[in-house]
Amino acid sequence: MQGEWAGELIGPDVWQTCRELIPAGSVFAFMAEHRQALFPAEMFTDMYPSANGRPSMPPQVLAAALVLQALSGISDFEAVQQLRCDLRWKAACGLGLYDSAFDPSLLTYFRRRLARSTDPDRIFTRVKEVIAATGVLKGRQRRSLDSTVLDDAVATQDTITQLIAAVRRVIRQVPGADQVAAAQCTGHDYTGDPGKPRIAWNDEQAREVLVDALVGDAIRLLAHLPQQPLGEQAATAVGLLALVAYQDVEPAEGSDGSDGRWRIARRTAHDRIVSCVDPEARHVHKNRTQRQDGYKAHLAVEPESGIYTAVALRPGTGADHHEAAVAEQLLNGEDGPVTVLADAAYGTGQARQRLQAAGHTLIVKPPPLRQAVPGGFTVDDFTADIVASTVTCPAGHVVVLGRPQVSGTRIAQFKKRCTSCPLRTRCTTSTTGRNVNVHPHHDLLAAARRQAATDSAWQADYRRWRPPVERGVAWLVAHGNRRLRYLGAIKNNAWLHIRAAALNLRTLVNLGLTRTGDAWTLVPAVA
Repeated sequence: MQGEWAGELIGPDVWQTCRELIPAGSVFAFMAEHRQALFPAEMFTDMYPSANGRPSMPPQVLAAALVLQALSGISDFEAVQQLRCDLRWKAACGLGLYDSAFDPSLLTYFRRRLARSTDPDRIFTRVKEVIAATGVLKGRQRRSLDSTVLDDAVATQDTITQLIAAVRRVIRQVPGADQVAAAQCTGHDYTGDPGKPRIAWNDEQAREVLVDALVGDAIRLLAHLPQQPLGEQAATAVGLLALVAYQDVEPAEGSDGSDGRWRIARRTAHDRIVSCVDPEARHVHKNRTQRQDGYKAHLAVEPESGIYTAVALRPGTGADHHEAAVAEQLLNGEDGPVTVLADAAYGTGQARQRLQAAGHTLIVKPPPLRQAVPGGFTVDDFTADIVASTVTCPAGHVVVLGRPQVSGTRIAQFKKRCTSCPLRTRCTTSTTGRNVNVHPHHDLLAAARRQAATDSAWQADYRRWRPPVERGVAWLVAHGNRRLRYLGAIKNNAWLHIRAAALNLRTLVNLGLTRTGDAWTLVPAVA
């Protein structure tokens, strides 16, 4: 059952007695004055359906504390210390002067209950309702999209550390696995030594022997586990070990794997797990030179006000988590068509088709074309007739498009027509002639490239309204918030929404947010 205010404060009311000490026009003063209206009690009723007791602290107080915590970028322990010692926090959360707040674990408990509820993003949604009530976005139909990499909360593990950690996890969580490990796993003391094995790490042969032994242990453990139904945690542990055991290794040189000898692979596995502590974290490439380990935060920002209209956190790899795939989700909550501004990551043909079908106007930079010869011809110099299934090259040669590949791309093969072509040196360096890949959305992408290159109005809008989204990214990661504090996409996605809600609330307060009667309004400060 949901907790309610008892009406009794421990010590004097901080807001009433120390109002002059709380910075006017700050988020603290606003929440002290309007906390109950911002987070009404009925907003959290569904989170406490049981009649068996009630939480020790009303959810409105915990929600306010989470917002201030996300705004400050501090830990649970630090947040509770602020509630105990900082008059601003006490006033914002409605605590008395001598109130010692609560144990930090209560914030963890509240976040978990919030994440498992039917509306885990309700704090972000509530602030969006306030935004809509003020009308601050009325008539502002531009949305800038961008993404940024957030570092995970754990250290990246190498292959050896992951193998040991995954085996230990199976031993802990799968019934009977400890007995199997005692009989089958001899490469390391998995129960008594959680650290790295003691070997000469500068000895390449010693490292190879160790890797072979650990992979063999993992394979034998998986093969000899007793046949039994597994709970969620045990099944996850077994699946994680199966992934980790094979993702970084290959049969040793001169071996087909049948004799069980393994070595570190001379490549990086796709969608590689980087840590057994947080299996959802990934190697994330923001560009070709920048690589981080963690997640991608996707943002939709109204560029004039800097308000976040939507946010999402996704693992950094996989087609479903690419910017172009998430773009439509970021715009699903809009009341109608908007003008979308974004960089080339959002400019794929499929994304353009979906967004234009939804009625949106696109000012999205098209992906750059690759040139087979520096300064030479690109696919736009070829004339593709999708209806007639033909492609004409700059020299006038016409070929028929091949059948669609799995990706939908069709290939035009000029081959021997390039042998004596006078434009060959500007077209290809291949000895067999030029092949042209025609994208399934070729016409759409070609039109976008022409518009970006020739339309001065398009160029002016892109230069004016696309860069402000970088301000939203900077606000999001400021004060150490690029590094995440939690494990897994669900918890970190919940944090991202609370962080965005806190930043939106700060923006509204700076714009003069107040409550007049039963309505939220903006009253700009008088200079």
